[in-house]
Amino acid sequence: MDLDALYDRFDERDWETPAEGTLRVAMVGLGGWTRNRAIPAVAAGDYCETTVLVSGHAEKAASVAADLPGDPETLDYDAFHAGAASEAYDAVYVATPNALHLPHVRAAADLGKHVLCEKPLEASAERAAALVDACEAAGVTLMTAYRLTADPAVRFARELVREGYVGEPGLVRGHMTQPVLDFGDADQWRLDPELAGRGTSVTDLGIYPLSTARFVLDADPVRVSAALHSDHPAFADVPDERASFRLAFPDGLVADCAASQNLQRSGTFRIVGTEGEIRFDPAFYDDPRRTLALQRGSTSAEVAFDAVDGMRAEFDYFGNHVLTGREPEADGAFGAADVATIEAVYDAAERDAPVEL
Repeated sequence: MDLDALYDRFDERDWETPAEGTLRVAMVGLGGWTRNRAIPAVAAGDYCETTVLVSGHAEKAASVAADLPGDPETLDYDAFHAGAASEAYDAVYVATPNALHLPHVRAAADLGKHVLCEKPLEASAERAAALVDACEAAGVTLMTAYRLTADPAVRFARELVREGYVGEPGLVRGHMTQPVLDFGDADQWRLDPELAGRGTSVTDLGIYPLSTARFVLDADPVRVSAALHSDHPAFADVPDERASFRLAFPDGLVADCAASQNLQRSGTFRIVGTEGEIRFDPAFYDDPRRTLALQRGSTSAEVAFDAVDGMRAEFDYFGNHVLTGREPEADGAFGAADVATIEAVYDAAERDAPVEL
C-alpha cells in the first residue's frame, strides 16, 4: 500500500463544502464548558456566531453576555421555551446536564431550530430516542457533539481502515480517564444519577472509545459485557468510578474499552488487524502532539497532523453541514445508538452477564 499517496490525497477538512452565510447559534446551558470552550470556538471559527445566551438564571446569562462582542440576547429557560428571541438564532447548542437535554431540544425543534446536542444525547436510551424523534418530526438537523468526528487524525484513520491498511480489523483497545474531582466536589452533576444518568465514567468518558470505534470501523456492536467498580466516597451514588467493557462486533471483532473519572488524565486508541495496526497516543483530548502511529509488517511510520481546536472543528463541521443542507455523520441516530450501548454496559455489569444489542 502506498501510504504517501493515500496521505497526499487526504484533505484534513474533507467534510467541508463551500457555504454562504453564517449560522446564528443560541448557547443553551452556560457552564464552564460552554463559557471556556464552546463560545471561544465559535468566535474563532468560520461558519457560526453566538447571538443568544440561555441559562437557568437570567443574571448569569447577562453576566456572560457582558464579556462578549455583538451584544447577544439573554434568556432564561422559561423564556427560551416560550420562543422569546427566536428570530435571533438559527440553531442551538445544548450543553446542560444529560437528563435536561430532551426538553431543551424539543423546544428548539418546535421552533424549527437546528440542534447540536452534547454527548450523550440523553440520560437513557428511551429519552435519547424521544429527542431524535422530536428533531425528525420537525425536519431539523440534529448532530451529536462529537469533536472527533471532525478530527483530521481520526478521519484519516477511518480512511486507512477503509483502504485496507490494517487488513481485517480484529481488535480495538481504547481508554479515557480523568480526575473529575479536580473540577469540583462530590456535589457536581456528573456524580448525580438524576442529572448524569446511571453512571459517570462510561457515560461521560467511555463514550469516546465507543463512538470512535463505531465511526472509524463503520460498524456497530452486537453484544456487551462489563465490569464496574466504585470505592471512593464521592462515587457512592454511581457504580462506575472505574469501568471496563467489551464490545463484540460482527465477524469476531472485539473492542476492549476502559474509563475512569478518578484516575490521571490519559487516553489511547488502537486498532489491530490481520495486516497492520493504527495507534493514537494520546487520544481523545486536544493535544499538540497529533500523531498517528502506523505499523504494517516490518514497516512503521508516524503521520503528524497540525494541532486542532476540537471544539472549533466541531462547530465549523456543524455549521458547514447545516448551511449546505447536508446531514452530519454523527447524526441523532448515531448518538442514540451510543446511548443504547451505554445502557447495555450498565445492564451487563448489573447482571454479570453479556447483553445482546
